[in-house]
Amino acid sequence: MMNPFGPKQESGSYMDLHKRMLQHVRAMKVNDQIFKVVQNAYEHALITENVVLSRAEKNRMLSQIMKLVLEDMIKKLNEGSSSA
Repeated sequence: MMNPFGPKQESGSYMDLHKRMLQHVRAMKVNDQIFKVVQNAYEHALITENVVLSRAEKNRMLSQIMKLVLEDMIKKLNEGSSSA
């Protein structure tokens, strides 16, 4: 199997490829980027709605919303794989 990230050839199992792809995605700090996007949208929504919450309430609601957004992303991913 050709390594698309460099000139050398990489052989191995699907799990080896899976591990390498995960390392690349993690190196790009995708988790941090997704968190920032949702956090910024949430804070913008609070400002738009003119809502004032305590820090604890704000953090608790952000956590709940983040979980729901991630669940929505997983559903979309599953819908996409079932139609392929």
